[in-house]
Formats: sequence, C-alpha cells, structure tokens
Amino acid sequence: MAESKPLEGIELVDCAKANAEQGVAIAAHQCGFGTGIDQFMIALKSACKNMGIEVNALEDLITGQQRIQSLGGVEVAPDTPSEL
Repeated sequence: MAESKPLEGIELVDCAKANAEQGVAIAAHQCGFGTGIDQFMIALKSACKNMGIEVNALEDLITGQQRIQSLGGVEVAPDTPSEL
C-alpha cells in the first residue's frame, strides 16, 4: 500500500529496498512520493547517507540474494543446522 505522505529515514530506505526490483517509479509511489521521482531519489540518497550507505541508484539497494532469487532455480540447504 502506498504511503499518504513521503517516508523518511530508515522507513524510506526499507520501503525503497522492498520495491527496488519493480523500478524507481513504483518505489517512489509506494514510499509516498507519487510521481516525484527526483524528490524520491534526493530523499533516498540523503537517508542512505545518514545511515552510512552509499547509493547512486535505486538498484544499489538490491542485494545479491534478491537478484539470485529473481532468477529462479532451486535453493540447496540442509534441513537443520546440525546437518551442516
């Protein structure tokens, strides 16, 4: 659900990260910026800088694990930690 007012700080970063794979327009809308993509990116970069995270583009928030999961495939892992 899109926010009614623009998010700030860690909430903005979390929302942007959760929506990063859908693109900047959807992420901006979901984070309460509507069609204000430029304002969204300025606020996101500022929030990330305050948290010590360097972000040049929204895609920088997509983790390697998210990229792999979007490709599909099979995850191979033990059933329990003792089987490591």
